[in-house]
Amino acid sequence: MSERIVDVAAGLILRADGQLLLGQRPEGKPWAGWWELPGGKLEPGETVLQALARELREEIGIEVTQAVPWVTYVHAYPHTTVRLAFCQVTGWQGEPRGLENQRLQWVDPAHADQVGDLLPATLPPLRWLQLPTSYGISAIGGRAGLPAFLERLDRALARGLKLVQLREPDWPDGPGALSLRDVMQAVLKQCHAAGARLLVNSAHPAAWWRQADGVHLRWADAALLQARPELPPGALVGVSAHDNAQIVHARDLGADFAVLGPVLETPSHPGQPAMGWPGFVKGNRDAGLPVYALGGQSADTLADARRHGAHGVAGIRGLI
Repeated sequence: MSERIVDVAAGLILRADGQLLLGQRPEGKPWAGWWELPGGKLEPGETVLQALARELREEIGIEVTQAVPWVTYVHAYPHTTVRLAFCQVTGWQGEPRGLENQRLQWVDPAHADQVGDLLPATLPPLRWLQLPTSYGISAIGGRAGLPAFLERLDRALARGLKLVQLREPDWPDGPGALSLRDVMQAVLKQCHAAGARLLVNSAHPAAWWRQADGVHLRWADAALLQARPELPPGALVGVSAHDNAQIVHARDLGADFAVLGPVLETPSHPGQPAMGWPGFVKGNRDAGLPVYALGGQSADTLADARRHGAHGVAGIRGLI
């Protein structure tokens, strides 16, 4: 790996219909003919968003009006190492055009490879875009709370919630108790009917992770692992984290995403110190994977979370 790291701002330019803009590297440049996300190197004294705005003006002739930082990811090419600060761009003036003799193409991020060869560092953000921006967590408590929870979940799914975690560490067990496994299967059926995915917290049996759509690892469980749990193809792995070192461990495990918090104080943990948004930004530094903000989060905090580099928000009461 090269000792020198080149800092690059890269833009995921997203239309309202979800289409993403890719550019093809022109002849005469390294990796000519390969497709990439528009952007370029930071100049001395520039912030990431300043560099991105300048590069997109020079490269494709647009003026950025709305952009947020997203995931910062280090990628080692054979002759150089780049630290890519990926940003999502959702507002701009002008029509993108190739000012450096490069072809441009709008693509569906899920099928971007159909356009041709993609630069290796372009692949992870295309995968991350498939993750929704809201992540709901259960708090059923027991049999008595189940009907109301299923109603709330139904409403949340109807509003567009696409990722849910079953997390019931204190579920009552014993003679006459409602089986949590039966509850899991009912919630899974409800999620799948709405096109949503269900992850099972690692407090629950590993067999359930495979029956659902993956696992959300508690930090205590993630800390014991050196590699990603073996799961069926397409299953997701999430990790709970509380600082940057734990985020780095989640990335090294090959997790699909992490959850970082608590960012704001929550009713479920009154008096527990929250890291605040500056703490979130510090914990999310060079994460290399999407990170959800947890703690006092809801649809109302989503825009604020994304301004601070979060992929989205995770929560109990605020989302289900």
